[in-house]
Amino acid sequence: MEKFVWLIPAFPLIGVLINLFFGRWTGKKAHWIACLAVLGSFIVSLMVFSRVMQGETLNYDYFNWIWVGSFHANAGVLIDPLSALMLIVVTGVSFLIHVYSIGYMHDDPGYPRFFLYLNLFVFSMVSLVLANNFLLLYVFWEAVGLCSYLLIGFWFQKKSASDAGKKAFIVNRIGDFGFGLGIMMIFVVFGSIQFTEVFGMASGASVACLTAITLLLLLGAMGKSAQIPLYVWLPDAMEGPTPVSALIHAATMVTAGVYMIARCHVLFNLAPLTQNVIIWMGMLTAFFAATIALVQKDIKRVLAYSTISQLGYMFVGVGLGAYTAGIFHLATHAFFKALLFLGAGSVMHAMANETDMWKMGGLSKIMKYTSWTFLIACLAIAGIPPFAGFFSKEEILGAAWSAHRYEIYALGILTALMTAFYMFRVYFLTFKGTPRYNVHSHHAHESPWVMTFPLMVLAVFSVIAGWVGIGTHGGSWIHQFLNPVFTLPGSEHMAEAGHSGSEQLLLMGIAIAAALAGIGLAWQIYLKDIKQSDRMAAQFSGLHKVLTNKYYVDEFYDAVFVTPIKNISIALWRGFDAVVIDGTVNGIGWFVSIIGQLLRYFQSGYVRTYTTMFVIGVIAVLGFYLTR
Repeated sequence: MEKFVWLIPAFPLIGVLINLFFGRWTGKKAHWIACLAVLGSFIVSLMVFSRVMQGETLNYDYFNWIWVGSFHANAGVLIDPLSALMLIVVTGVSFLIHVYSIGYMHDDPGYPRFFLYLNLFVFSMVSLVLANNFLLLYVFWEAVGLCSYLLIGFWFQKKSASDAGKKAFIVNRIGDFGFGLGIMMIFVVFGSIQFTEVFGMASGASVACLTAITLLLLLGAMGKSAQIPLYVWLPDAMEGPTPVSALIHAATMVTAGVYMIARCHVLFNLAPLTQNVIIWMGMLTAFFAATIALVQKDIKRVLAYSTISQLGYMFVGVGLGAYTAGIFHLATHAFFKALLFLGAGSVMHAMANETDMWKMGGLSKIMKYTSWTFLIACLAIAGIPPFAGFFSKEEILGAAWSAHRYEIYALGILTALMTAFYMFRVYFLTFKGTPRYNVHSHHAHESPWVMTFPLMVLAVFSVIAGWVGIGTHGGSWIHQFLNPVFTLPGSEHMAEAGHSGSEQLLLMGIAIAAALAGIGLAWQIYLKDIKQSDRMAAQFSGLHKVLTNKYYVDEFYDAVFVTPIKNISIALWRGFDAVVIDGTVNGIGWFVSIIGQLLRYFQSGYVRTYTTMFVIGVIAVLGFYLTR
């Protein structure tokens, strides 16, 4: 397997290099290089996946990378069921997003640059997944952050886009600082950064030490996967092109944190305090983001808060020790969240980049393919069987119930109800009812096939992807496939606790009832009597204002962190930099200038002047000796 695994990152890297050096010539054909590169990665990923299904794994070092004293870091790959599953999800969904981008970005002047960035993003993410040591993981962890900055701020001429890119980059630096410290601590404690070596020695370390390490690693996951309190960058990331939103939210950056915790499950299993922090952080993030999504008008921002909420569910799963459930939801979420964002992009394409849902309506008659596929994605994320989201979300909620964390289960069900409500709020406001836009000025139309084809493929997987989770007591295919990764004692003890037949039916019934209640409430308010939403907003004006302004978290951060740091920086600039540093440098320059002004009288360039000075000098010397 080691003979062809390297092709998975190599293909998109080749695409990057071709469009980087020859983008002026590739021009509008840049997508051929980019799409074929990711398709090549996907095909090789399928080959790897088939080998893993046959029981083959690989931990192979290609070459020595860094060798300084006792510190050794190799460039190598780790292939097991977890990385194999991540590879096909990342490359498969990314390929569809690449194809969709051909239609969405066809008139953009930065066309080759856009596909270069997309390929770079895929290269970084698959390299992150393939890494077999912490330092290599960290390098591509940072590369993914760089790609997010480049793509979010792709339209850098627009201030809001460039600001959003900077915000994403800076907020992630906070989490990555902790992540880097965690890796340093791992080397200090274990003397190695290789996954297999560290995990093999983990049981010999103290609980306090492992708690410190895992909390630092968690800080990195909080930034990348947008969890409280480092979630604030993700809603603003909507300033980038819609395919970028789909790529970040579904297949790449935000899933990195969940993957990292699952990969390091050996460490997290031995740190119960960290696991409890993960559970509560994930659940509060899921609930908090869902409440904000209830009232947002921008279709992409609703989907952004939806992603934050669904990532919270994934963190609950891995925090409970139900790693398979967390990764299962990561995989199903990739399909229906990519479908939702690309569907929103299709709507924007038809509506001249309009994102306000209150200026839409009735689009299902015009955009049939987009409407039906978007509906499938809404049903999937709402948790309606037999769509994918039902099975993966039910796994996580069932794990909470089995672990007797009934408070987490109750919050999870309430969040699921809100999820169904705000997603069908989006669907009804966008596609149903009467048009709330000027039909004469907006010539709404269905998107071209290059955009609708990826929607249809993603819709199929949004229906069937969850079926791999059908089974009881860990007997489903997804459990059987991933269990070899999580076979250490306690790895899946909560997730596989199991339920009796009647208990399982009851839990399923509660989840379905919550989803149907949310859909029914959205139908009543936003389709049957749409004016009711205005009456409710007026009735609960205080709460509505707080939710509309996202709990004023951005304003709080700005007042407590951003403005004081900015003021301190300005004070240091004016007081220390301008006065001390510039004053010292300018003073030295002034002194040299004065010396130069004096010396210039002696360096006139006239021979007569030099002759006169020579004669005067000779006379002075002779006079000195004659008068002694």
